[in-house]
Amino acid sequence: MRYPDLPPIRGTSAGVINCGNLDLEKEGKMPGKRLGAEQIIPKLREAEVDLAKGQTVVQVCKKIGVTEQTYYRWRKEYGGLRMDQAKRLKDLEKENARLKHLLADAELDKAILREAALGNF
Repeated sequence: MRYPDLPPIRGTSAGVINCGNLDLEKEGKMPGKRLGAEQIIPKLREAEVDLAKGQTVVQVCKKIGVTEQTYYRWRKEYGGLRMDQAKRLKDLEKENARLKHLLADAELDKAILREAALGNF
């Protein structure tokens, strides 16, 4: 944006203000879109093949477009899984979270009823 009445900010053109993170995504500094299991598993397989050919983890991560930390996290979570197994795992995790939420609600209801029965309100 241009503001002609403002003094120039050091390192910028006269009257031009850097608007924060607008260009960070282009520079690769902002997090990208999260990938699903359907995209992660083929990337892990590709990485395994390249590692077997003698490439380093750094080279493989650069090739598949992720950081080393992401690669190791993916390998921990999805390593050795087939596509259908990964989908089943995600479905079970979602169901587990739903059941935990229902249990917490039920426990809260029980606590409220117990307190109301004692008459301490």
